[in-house]
Amino acid sequence: MSSQPLKIVVIGGSAAGPKAAAKARRLDEHASITLIQKEADLSMASCGFPYYVGGVFDDRSQLICTPAGIVRDPNFFQKAKAIEALVETEATHIDRTAKTVTCTHLPSGESRTLPYDRLVIATGATPLRPPVPGTELDGIHTLQSLGDADALRAIRDAGKVRKAVIVGGGLIGFEVCEALHLAGIQTTVIEKTDSILPFLDPQLAHLVANEVRRQGADIITGNGVAAFLGEEGKLAGVKLDNGTELPCELAVVAVGVRPNIALAEAAGLEIGALGGIKVNAQMQTSDPDIYAAGDCVECRSLITGEQVRAPYGDLANLQGRVIGQNLIEPDSASFPGITHTGICKVFDYTIGFTGLNAAQARASGITDIETVTISGLDIPGYMGGKVLISQMVAERTTGRIIGFQCIGPGDASKRVATVAMAIRGGLGIEELTNADLPYAPPYSLALDHVIVSAHVLENKLKGLMQGLSAAELKQRVDSGAECFIIDTRTPQEYEEERLGIGEHLIPVGALRSRLDELPADKSQEIILYCKVSMRGYEAAAALKANGWTNVKVLEGGILAWPYPREK
Repeated sequence: MSSQPLKIVVIGGSAAGPKAAAKARRLDEHASITLIQKEADLSMASCGFPYYVGGVFDDRSQLICTPAGIVRDPNFFQKAKAIEALVETEATHIDRTAKTVTCTHLPSGESRTLPYDRLVIATGATPLRPPVPGTELDGIHTLQSLGDADALRAIRDAGKVRKAVIVGGGLIGFEVCEALHLAGIQTTVIEKTDSILPFLDPQLAHLVANEVRRQGADIITGNGVAAFLGEEGKLAGVKLDNGTELPCELAVVAVGVRPNIALAEAAGLEIGALGGIKVNAQMQTSDPDIYAAGDCVECRSLITGEQVRAPYGDLANLQGRVIGQNLIEPDSASFPGITHTGICKVFDYTIGFTGLNAAQARASGITDIETVTISGLDIPGYMGGKVLISQMVAERTTGRIIGFQCIGPGDASKRVATVAMAIRGGLGIEELTNADLPYAPPYSLALDHVIVSAHVLENKLKGLMQGLSAAELKQRVDSGAECFIIDTRTPQEYEEERLGIGEHLIPVGALRSRLDELPADKSQEIILYCKVSMRGYEAAAALKANGWTNVKVLEGGILAWPYPREK
């Protein structure tokens, strides 16, 4: 006599939930699988929302289609996957003793109770809103759901809004900024902290801010929203913490998300210290028959071992796949953790990151670190190469790579992916310095940007180079510190572009014949640079060989200088 089919209920139909359900179905043709989704749409490509809003593509159905172009609606799930998908249906109660889920069909108000053997919670997250007056005004939006995307796309298409503010200078904030700017809306990003994109080193974030302003949008940092201002129930402006008032007809709040844990909490499941559902490596909650994944859970950092929250769609899919396998074959799959890797497009810049930046590393207790910032092209100039600026972070004692950020108009995605896998594999600088990466002029330099980063960082770790950041050099200049600054480029380059910080033009080819122009005190600090600081590094080696002992190189050179220039 055959056993009863396994009863699986999945709460949440965005990313992790459908992935878990689909994987379970592929492993068990006979299981009873029901998917509960509060929204009308299923399996939405939420990372595509800003591009739909911005008009990069116009067909809304592309956000809910399979690669073959088939819309993932309840009929698709039923016919193609034999999964019952209940849309516009909210799960309201989990009875762990009876092993049932109560849900309500929102349009009709009808309730039903579903039994389960194994349950999946993939309830996602809710956008945060500043706790300030005026949040109820018409004209204040978020971009979390497809309904949010529809509303913003309608505003874009109507063409009536002239001024908008984005509250929050993170990934989503700048993706929305670009989308609205492309629609001809004057856009200002407001960030409460002193720097945008907190996963970036401040120098790189400053360079991104320069690009955003160059494109015609504005950024205000170190200033939060104190109130939303309205007229007749409609948004008319925002008041900042310093009292400044900015007129606007649209505000998009992108200050982060809060895990949707109410259902899990009410069921008595354990919640982690960061406010997400606590799960183990198999994505099981404190109830072994209940799994959870996606934006509502906490997971483990592979770098620090600490619990973190990582509300990213790719991770939700990976976790859902692990759950789908464990639903049918318990304890057969695990999700070990994350390196915190992400990427976004902001106007002509790609902004990618993986692992920890220097500040994050120190905050996590990893203090014995070394960093390097470099600039260069992604491919040769004769192939149309574009600029990349990056920072790599490693432990001094072990050489283990713990972070990498890469920005610019060049292909940053390939470089971030390479380092993400190096971090995942526990590789160090030594392994990367001799990495066998693919090379051909249409795709890379002979020494790829990642390999050069490793080379320069290795030089610093071995004491072959002393580096100086742009911020450190600017601080010296602003304070009137006694240092001798040398621009090692050619006179032609100097005439086309220069910093104007009191530098002396001594081309690297003329340096050895002009040593008498350098400070007689060979312990005085000398700082050298060029376009990317390769010539600066070569000049520094020559000066050290001639007895100067306090020689530093401006990391990244002029390309990585984020501050105003003379020319």
